[in-house]
Order: sequence, then structure tokens, then C-alpha cells
Amino acid sequence: MSDQPIVILPNETSRTTGREAQRANIQVGRLVAETVRTTLGPKGMDKMIVDSAGDVTVTNDGVTILEEMNIEHPTGKMIVEIAKTQEHEVGDGTTTAVVLAGELLKRAEGLLDQEIHPTLIARGYHLAAEKAQELLAAMAEDVKGDQEVLKRVAMTATTGKGTEAAKDHLAAIVVEAVKAVESDGRVRRGDIKIVQKTGTSVDETVLITGLVLDKERVHPTMPERVENAKILLLDTALEVRQTETDAKISITNPEQLQGFLDMEERMLTAMTDAIVASGANVVVCQKGIDDVAQHSLAKAGILAVRRATKSDIEHLAKATGAAIVSSLDDLTKEQLGAAGVVEQVTIADQPMIFIRDCKHPRAVTILVRGGTEHVAAEVARAMEDAVGVVAAALESGKVVAGAGAPELELSRGLHAYAATLTGREQLAVQAFADAMEVIPRTLAENAGIDPIDALTELKAAHEKGERWAGIDVFSGKKLDAWRAGIIEPLKIKTQAVSSASEVATMILRIDDVINGEKRRDASPAPEL
Repeated sequence: MSDQPIVILPNETSRTTGREAQRANIQVGRLVAETVRTTLGPKGMDKMIVDSAGDVTVTNDGVTILEEMNIEHPTGKMIVEIAKTQEHEVGDGTTTAVVLAGELLKRAEGLLDQEIHPTLIARGYHLAAEKAQELLAAMAEDVKGDQEVLKRVAMTATTGKGTEAAKDHLAAIVVEAVKAVESDGRVRRGDIKIVQKTGTSVDETVLITGLVLDKERVHPTMPERVENAKILLLDTALEVRQTETDAKISITNPEQLQGFLDMEERMLTAMTDAIVASGANVVVCQKGIDDVAQHSLAKAGILAVRRATKSDIEHLAKATGAAIVSSLDDLTKEQLGAAGVVEQVTIADQPMIFIRDCKHPRAVTILVRGGTEHVAAEVARAMEDAVGVVAAALESGKVVAGAGAPELELSRGLHAYAATLTGREQLAVQAFADAMEVIPRTLAENAGIDPIDALTELKAAHEKGERWAGIDVFSGKKLDAWRAGIIEPLKIKTQAVSSASEVATMILRIDDVINGEKRRDASPAPEL
């Protein structure tokens, strides 16, 4: 009886245990990292992803690639979460974080082959990650609101994403946008709206000190341009309200019908009269506008837009200083917002409403242009990354150089730290230090440079005290990354190291995978 197997799980459940489970999870993590590794750096390549509907995405943005791939493996999803967290917290550095996680898993596999227990590896990785945070904080430089440094940060984020020709122009726009919405040293990235339109070159990308609405005026006789605009924001409809419960109106003769219609018209006229009396010459309504109200507004020379999104209404309130009005009964001119110009402009054969030249906007819009839809989409993603890193640099006030320099300095510092440890955790810290070198090595490989020669030269420079010595991917030589203007916010590095080490540790501690998902080819149960 002791040799008879005991089944404790359903028939459709699969289970992998021990070293086999660890090896499988590590392989998945490494494969996901290898997928995006070739996109790292200014010389990184792009990926073309075609979804089930046939829509094409061409990008080298790490988080976009991983999201579009629709990875189903649970360990792969954990790696994707690193990229999502990095994108949410900083806005850039997603590929760096994923590649670091993959390399940490690779190094851990070598330690497992040496019969080192996963718990000891996890402990060593934890110690190394804490030390790495200290080393990064020590090597960081202060920004102090330096406009030139912030511009360099934006240029670094956009380099390698098809925007090189216009990166000076785009970086200046990003810095101006971030500074416009900054409040007490904090920046809400959501206050910078990015709109993409095709039809012209990237050089035509502009900053709108206000908002761009993908809408048109509701009546053709309304003015197309209004200067010194007084803007009313409505989250209620300019229509006759419906009853909250089902009701029937009994009409027995034509006079009653006409009286009913006249009453509706008087109600709508009262609404428009209240708007005219307030002094508003532009109305942006979140809901519908009745035909009668449209005619009355047009007759009064008011430009009106209907069915604006809730987010656009909230952005407009921040940009123009207007209050969002829910009732016209107590409407006053103090509730109106102001803008220099409101006009309808046709871009790529589509009418759009530009609300610009706001005096003190707390929300702005970047109108991204591109020759094709794919180009405009990739530039928009680059601008989102740049906004994130400039905001992070401004908020923390700390930056580091790029080009692989901080990772090599980290590797050097961690090797020195490992020498102070005893026990097998020392080996894990050394593996963590070696894993840091994957970033400069990948930068060299993606640029077609011999990684061994490049790393040897850079390590020698760092030993001599050249902490910002990085790799020039264009010449293949070492450079001073700080003087070259390759600058990134400190938070990119701290977040990447933290997320990568935590996920690698979590994956290493898994020794049993129980998959309860029913197989798709399983035959249906017979009906009783």
C-alpha cells in the first residue's frame, strides 16, 4: 500500500516542483528580458507587433512591447509588472529594469548549480539591493532646477526613439510643459495632455498653453475664432430635462401641443439667456446641447462644444481657471475661465478646437506631429517618457549620468562591499554586482561594439576614479557621460534596481508551481 500513489489534486491540475520549477521560472524570466534587450540604448532596434485585429505597433519602448505581447505565463507576467511599475513611477527605464531582472535570474541559476540554497541567494540579493541604493544616493548630483540639466534629461529619454533630428526642440517643449504645471515641487503627469496627429514632420510638434479638444463647434454659424475668450464649463446638458420616472403627457387638442412646445423653447431660451448674461463667449459642455439652444447660442455669437469628456473638462478647469458649473440658476461671471484665443482648426482633415494662450495654466497640451500614424505614435510615447523623467528629476532634485556609467560604478562598489561579508551571501552579492554590468554590455552589443574591449576600458577608467565614464555608442570609445549631457533622474536607477531585485528574489523562492487551469483540449464532461 505504501507504493500506491495518492492523488490530492484534480485530474486537470499540473504540478512542477523543486529544481525543475526553479529552472523553468528562471528560463521564462530570461526569455522575456531577452525579448526587449535589443531595444536598449540609442542604437537599440525596434519591434513590430501585429495584434489579432491586424493593427501594427512599431516601437522600442519596453513596456509597450511587453503589454502588446499578451504574455500568458505567470512568471512572465511578473516580469511585465516590473515594466509597468517603472512606467508608472518614473515614466522611463522600463527596458533597463527588465534586463536587470533577467540578468539577476541568470546569475542566480549559476549559484543554484553550485548547490547554494535559494534562501541564501535571496538574502544576498536583498543586502546588495540595499547597498546599491546607498551607492546610488552617494553618487547622485543635485539638479537645483537647472533648466539646461532638465533639458539634457529630456534629450536622453527621447534619444533612440526616432526623434534624434528634433530632440532639442522636443526637449525644450517637455521642460516648458513640466515647469508650467509644477506646483510646490510636485508634478502631476496627467496635467500634461499629449495629442498626436499625422500630416507633417516631427519638427511641427508644439506646446499649447491650454487644451486641444478633438471636437468641433456644434453649429456652422458660430464663430470659428474667439479672442479674449470667457469660457463656461458645463457638466449638465443644455436640453429639457427628462423626468426621473416614466410619465405620460395627455394632449387632447393642437393648442395644448403648441403650448407644450412653446414651454420647452422658453426653458431652453432661459438657459441660453443666463449664459449670455454671464458674459461667456465660449461654452464647453460635457453633455448634449439641444438644437434650439444651439441656434440661440450661435445667434449670440457664442462658440459652443458638446460632449467633451470628463477629463477634458477637468483639464480645462485647471488651464483656464474656470469653475465646473452644474446649474445655470446661479451662474456668475466669476465662474468663467479665460483664454487668449479659442478657435477651430482643421488638422489632417479633422476639425479640432484649440484653447490656448491661458495666462497661468495648470494643465497644458503637447500636440505631437508625425508623417505617419506609426511615427506620431512612437514620438508620443517618447514624449510621455520624457515628461516622466523630467518630472522625476524636478521632484527628487537628484540625477546621475547615463551611458552605463552608474551601473559600472555600482558593480565596483558592490564588489568592494561583498569582500566585507562572510558566508555564502557573499557569492550572491558578487553575482548581483556582476549583473549590473549587463547594461553597459548590452549598450555595446546593440551598437555593434565588442563588449569585452569596451567593458575592460570602462572598468579601468572607474578604477582610476572616473565615475561618469560611460560608453559612446557612436564611436565605440569611452566618454564622460556627464559632460556629454547624457543625464537621467536618480529615480530611474533606484526604481529599476529595487523592482528587479524584488521580482528576482520572489521568483527564486518559488519551488512548487501548481497549475489549476483546465486544458483547452479537454473534452467536456458528459451530461447526466
